[in-house]
Amino acid sequence: MAAVSFRYWNDCVDPGDLDAMWMEPDVRAEWISVGETKGSKVHLSRDPDGHSYLTQTEMRAVAGIIVRRHFVSQIDSDMLCAIAELESDRQPLTTSYHKKSEEVKMGIMQISPKTAEWLTRELGYRTYEVADSNLLYKPFLNVYLAAAYLKWLSNFDQQERSEEFMVRAYKGGIKMATHKSTLPYWKKYLSVKESLPSRKAFGVGPAPNVPSASATAALQSKEVFPINTTWDSRTSNEDMEEMWNNPEVNKEWTKSGEKKGKV
Repeated sequence: MAAVSFRYWNDCVDPGDLDAMWMEPDVRAEWISVGETKGSKVHLSRDPDGHSYLTQTEMRAVAGIIVRRHFVSQIDSDMLCAIAELESDRQPLTTSYHKKSEEVKMGIMQISPKTAEWLTRELGYRTYEVADSNLLYKPFLNVYLAAAYLKWLSNFDQQERSEEFMVRAYKGGIKMATHKSTLPYWKKYLSVKESLPSRKAFGVGPAPNVPSASATAALQSKEVFPINTTWDSRTSNEDMEEMWNNPEVNKEWTKSGEKKGKV
């Protein structure tokens, strides 16, 4: 696999996608503030170690654009942003190798070439070409495929799935979606998502068919869970204790008047 290097946004996005980024008010303001000009190459930010990364403003824009174009009312852009934080720290050239599955995962959302091929060939997600696996390092392509995979997870086995199932399955695979090994990832996800900057400027709300992680049973849509179904009836005692021990979840549930054993 040939080495890939991105110095400019122009190296890793199509011209139309770069124009879309310039049209995002927060991105435009951020870029202009650091001396970027439309029509010239736009520098990617770099951390102290020299690794390129997307700022939170840029990541928000990419996720928002992808959702508005292809997954409106289906995928929450905040979900994409939070997963990007956990998977790669928003670094588009991140690569990891998983010994157990013998898979290489690539890019800002850590998509494997195998998953990319399946999404494009079997499910028909071909808006972006994946002729070469190195193209998975491109932010728009990577986020597009991640959103497609999450959409598939949201209705896995023809059942509408919760945000928790989607996130834990994204991390560990379908078989690990309810395994204790993916619970810490879910807890980190909740914390990261809660701390994300406001997305008002981007106008992308949560997908109505993906229940919010902080929503209580009283607010959950009857289309997602049956009426009067509680967290306690669907979750093990061990996992419920872990949830209560999460500061953000504890705060939200306490604020909403939830009590242990009756969430």
